[in-house]
Parts: sequence; C-alpha cells; structure tokens
Amino acid sequence: MERLTRAEEQVMQALWKVGKGFVKDVMGAMPRPKRGTDPPAYTTVSTILRILEQKGFVGHEAFGRAHRYHAVVPREQYRARSVRSLVKDYFGGSAQGLLSHFIEREELSMEELDELLRMIEQRKQA
Repeated sequence: MERLTRAEEQVMQALWKVGKGFVKDVMGAMPRPKRGTDPPAYTTVSTILRILEQKGFVGHEAFGRAHRYHAVVPREQYRARSVRSLVKDYFGGSAQGLLSHFIEREELSMEELDELLRMIEQRKQA
C-alpha cells in the first residue's frame, strides 16, 4: 500500500467521515483551516480525489458529470499500515520502543496509563 501525502490523508479522513459523498460533501467534512489560511479549493479536493482513485484508495459512482466518491481502503487498514510503518521507520521495528516513547516522553494521564495496563493484562490472559 502506497503512502499518502498529508493533503491526501486529510481528504481520506474526510471521506471516511462522510462514507460516500460528492466533492462538496468531502470539503464540508474537512477540518477548518488554521487562522490566516484558506480552505482548499474545490478543484484541489477534486484533483486529490482523482489521484486517490488512481492509487486505489477511492472509487466513485457517476451521476451524469458528477461523481460520488467512496473509500475503497478502510480506515482501520490504513491506520494499521501507518502504525507498522511508524514503528519500523522510527523505532527500529520495536513496538516496545513506541510504547516506551509514549510512557516516558508524553504526558499521559493516570487514566490513560491505567487503560494501557488493563489492555496489556487482557492481552496476556488471551
């Protein structure tokens, strides 16, 4: 599976949120731009959707000249690939390294730490 650019990921996140939609629907589901920046143009989002379709991430149904887009790659599948890539590229393939990073360098709440412990214990018992 090919890596996506930041702009492509933003469009995919919006498409996953709407499920199926026309370009304007996808634009409406995109996060608001930071102050002082413009939202992406209709033509930009349309172009990115066509690129995503060429890459096999998106499909469409034609309604005359309009296209209703849908995700071909499920969010969870892309997320899993992205996390595997992150672990491989930045933590030498060690999931423990990733968890250590979060535990040692990120400000996790006690609730988050407790939840991680619960998940670890649950996995050990499985």
